[in-house]
Amino acid sequence: MAKDEKKSAWKEFFWNPRTREFCGRTASSWGLILLFYLAFYIFLAGLFALTMYVMLQTLDDHKPTYQDRLATPGMMIRPKGEQLEIDYTVEYTETWERYIQALDNFLSPYNDSVQAQKNYECRPDQYFIQADSGSLKNFPKRSCQFKRSILEDCSGIKDRYYGYNEGKPCVIIKLNRVINFLPSSNSNPPYVTCGAKADDTDKIGEMMYFPPNGTFNLMYYPYYGKKSQVNYSQPLVAIKFLNITMNEDVNVECRINADNIKAGSDRDKFAGRISFKLRINSRF
Repeated sequence: MAKDEKKSAWKEFFWNPRTREFCGRTASSWGLILLFYLAFYIFLAGLFALTMYVMLQTLDDHKPTYQDRLATPGMMIRPKGEQLEIDYTVEYTETWERYIQALDNFLSPYNDSVQAQKNYECRPDQYFIQADSGSLKNFPKRSCQFKRSILEDCSGIKDRYYGYNEGKPCVIIKLNRVINFLPSSNSNPPYVTCGAKADDTDKIGEMMYFPPNGTFNLMYYPYYGKKSQVNYSQPLVAIKFLNITMNEDVNVECRINADNIKAGSDRDKFAGRISFKLRINSRF
């Protein structure tokens, strides 16, 4: 009897034919509750949409509204190898052909024909400022040509092996892009210097820089952003190691020098510099 009464009570809870209630509520009561929640969630969705709309009005498609950056741009090398180590044996092509392929791929957008077609021939040794005219936006902005032939012996044009087959490898250095960054407050361009670390000073030998003196010409600055300068080509500096000691590890450090670029601090000792290891092996 108790089981039947309990079963009957559950049935009556789900549907009471006398009061025409479903789960304890009439149709009108359910309708009012559903109407309330519908209005409530429509209000929340509208409030969220309005908040997003107001926030999006503060954003610029071409540059960040708020920009928090390090005082000094980072540096990177190509080819970067594994853990910034370039290690190969001159006589074994298979040990250095991956570096050649990496350099070819990296420099392909810098082909002279591509640069001449896409970018502008700027006046060197001065900033290429492209300011907006009031509310009239200057988009898209032009980008200066950086032809790979500027890298001369490290361009892969004169020497398709970049010196790796002779034990005189080329390493290419680039600065990270920073929007509206001006590296110098005067007419002196930033330049790269490289040297051996610690006990390796007698192993590094002579080096050649391309362009001469390892400079980043001022005409490639400022950078206005990926959407503003679609075809922007970062300037590069190549270092060719002419007579590095064979069959030994050589730890190299390169740094950028300019009056608007601070040297590495205690907080970030690698700011504006990069360290990598070279080991060129030879059977002879």
